[in-house]
Amino acid sequence: MHAIDTPAAVNRLLRFLSVPGITGEEKLIAKEITAALRESGVSARNIKHDDANSRIPLPTQTGNLIATLPGVGALKDQPPILFMTHMDTVPLCAGAKPKKVPGKIVNTANTALGGDNRTGCAVLVTLAAELIAHKLPHPPITFLFTVREESGLFGARYLNVADLGGATMGFNFDGRSASDVILGAVGADRWEVELLGKASHAGVAPERGISSTLMLALALADVRAGGWWGKVTKDIGEGTSNVGPVSGKDGGPAGDATNVVTDYLLAKGESRSHDPKVFKAITAAYKAAFEVAAAAVTDHVGEPGKAKFTARTDYYPFRLKDSAQVVKRAAAAVSALGRVPNLRVANGGLDANWMVKHGLPTVTFGAGQNDIHTVKEWVDLTEFEAGCNLAVATATR
Repeated sequence: MHAIDTPAAVNRLLRFLSVPGITGEEKLIAKEITAALRESGVSARNIKHDDANSRIPLPTQTGNLIATLPGVGALKDQPPILFMTHMDTVPLCAGAKPKKVPGKIVNTANTALGGDNRTGCAVLVTLAAELIAHKLPHPPITFLFTVREESGLFGARYLNVADLGGATMGFNFDGRSASDVILGAVGADRWEVELLGKASHAGVAPERGISSTLMLALALADVRAGGWWGKVTKDIGEGTSNVGPVSGKDGGPAGDATNVVTDYLLAKGESRSHDPKVFKAITAAYKAAFEVAAAAVTDHVGEPGKAKFTARTDYYPFRLKDSAQVVKRAAAAVSALGRVPNLRVANGGLDANWMVKHGLPTVTFGAGQNDIHTVKEWVDLTEFEAGCNLAVATATR
């Protein structure tokens, strides 16, 4: 089996980790990846950005980055395949300063590192470099670097599949172990609720107010009592839920002062499950609880509060069959590394959720991420090297 140039691969990873690119602000890292692809021998005419950012409903500096390689050798006439990853990081990664130590890359700044998912970016560029430098036989390949994965899988959601060169299967790099073949993942709703009350002096006439804070408290107590909070286990199936940010108008605090009854509150949350009917039921339970709570909180003349609840499906669950060609190819590549393939499903959303929804069966591999989204994040270089070798093995089978 072909062995990659590990020092060059690690240097690419260090290079990418050093470039900022939080979700929605991917312009600089896209420029750096483009430069690295060109240095690896990818023709400028085969590198482009799509216009997904024009459809994403949040400010996004650039579209997805897409590059292609024509097929080579005995495999050149095989159907095209896709290798993909996301190039954005969570905001906590801003200001990361990577440092290589024995067996690892760590961070010398008090931020997250960005291994999620600069490991994937370095794997894909290393794959291109190895294929070109050694003229390895491979089918036509499309490389996809998505934007805004961390804020809702938006790059994958809003891409145009016609831009992917007719790829028939996909391999996504976004995880820890190169032995993992993730062939399924949960789906999720994201929801938000505006709780509309009425301000009054909390010391002089609290009864004249309608407290949005009290509405939230009553609703969450109701959700928890009904078994819809946190880990959800019902006759219809299992899932999870959570309430995240709670804020006031314009993103500030909920409430103006302790002596004023809070008249406005915005809460955001999510519902997840491997079964869409379960996460929809969780979302419905939250909606009902907020509406009941709003009606129960009244002022001195019986005027109730109001709840404006909206929800959207962020991504749909999927589960590929073990016998699917993309799964068999992925498992065979892991085996070629001398490892045992670990076929499993994930409880988090992946770009693969939307690729499967678009009709392109896609599995996900790992490449060394550890303690992601925390200031303790680090990259396991053994797994990163294995991920790079795995990409080459997958492409050249």
